[in-house]
Amino acid sequence: MKWNWQQKDWPQFKYDPTQLQKLESRFLQHSGLLLGATRHIQEDEKQQIIIDMICDEALKTSEIEGEYLSRDSVQSSLRKNFGLDAENQKIPPAEQGIAEMGVDLYRHFSKPLTHKTLFNWHKMLTKGQRDLIDIGKYRTHKEPMQVVSGPIHKRKIHFEAPPSKIMKKEMDQFIHWFNQTAPKSKEPLPALTRASMAHHYFVCIHPFEDGNGRIGRALSEKALSQSLDQPTLIALSRTIEKGRKAYYKNLELSNKDNKIINWLVYFSKTILEAQEYSQAVVDFLIEKTKLFDRVRGQLNKRQEKVVTRMFREGLEGFKGGLSAENYISLTDTSRATATRDLQDLVKKSVLTRKGELKSTRYYLKLE
Repeated sequence: MKWNWQQKDWPQFKYDPTQLQKLESRFLQHSGLLLGATRHIQEDEKQQIIIDMICDEALKTSEIEGEYLSRDSVQSSLRKNFGLDAENQKIPPAEQGIAEMGVDLYRHFSKPLTHKTLFNWHKMLTKGQRDLIDIGKYRTHKEPMQVVSGPIHKRKIHFEAPPSKIMKKEMDQFIHWFNQTAPKSKEPLPALTRASMAHHYFVCIHPFEDGNGRIGRALSEKALSQSLDQPTLIALSRTIEKGRKAYYKNLELSNKDNKIINWLVYFSKTILEAQEYSQAVVDFLIEKTKLFDRVRGQLNKRQEKVVTRMFREGLEGFKGGLSAENYISLTDTSRATATRDLQDLVKKSVLTRKGELKSTRYYLKLE
């Protein structure tokens, strides 16, 4: 079998731009709406949004690869990198590295891509790993770089990347393409097209021993940020992780030749879904500000603590809703006091109540 990089036309990808026009327009329109919405958020809230979004993406891009990290450790590392936390807390190397990469991507998205950038990202991603030969450089091993599944005696090869000996040549070509297709460059590409193609092109080369998927997704976010001339902070990895099977299926379907329109459409729609989730997060935080402004001075300390905790759970909220038992546990109060507090929160339109007796659950009442 010949893979896409073995074809004569590699890497001259073929696609019909007209099939992406509506998606490109939606992205630009929604980007404007998202930017407008963030102007209604207070500065301290904006800083927390940045940390929360980078943290969530760091966790989800790792989960896609089967690596599960500590949210608290990633958050702490991010706060330290942004100069918000001076505590000398011990943070595991993996959490420290992925946080450093997220901050670097956020701060330096506008800079041209270089080999050094990719090498630094790889060093960050592989912090603490002892099982790799090539860290902070392209792979050098002679064995084929294959994506496989199944038992050893019956392996299925999903993809085989170009051999290590031509990595420098392939990556020179990739970096030249990435920079040449940037906004204001000689051959600019539309935002979704470039971000989708960058991911596909990079993971097909698979230049590193490990971390190719995570770096590929970071390159997509860099491309999107450059197109808007500001960090996108969209929930790309969260959206991919939610539909992980479709992600891998579409990657596999697009690695046999260089006709990639199906991949571009799939990944563009994934970016738009991620953008919609980010918009929902911003709207949620705006509602939080409105709610606390409306009931300022009307809640006791127990109620403030619980409502703040509910907002911290994000869009999904408490799994199954807030119960009276949750309230008692969070506030260390009696059942009678918890019942009065919850009834008062419903009366003040802070919470809405669903169910009866032991099935009673409470949810934030938002527009």
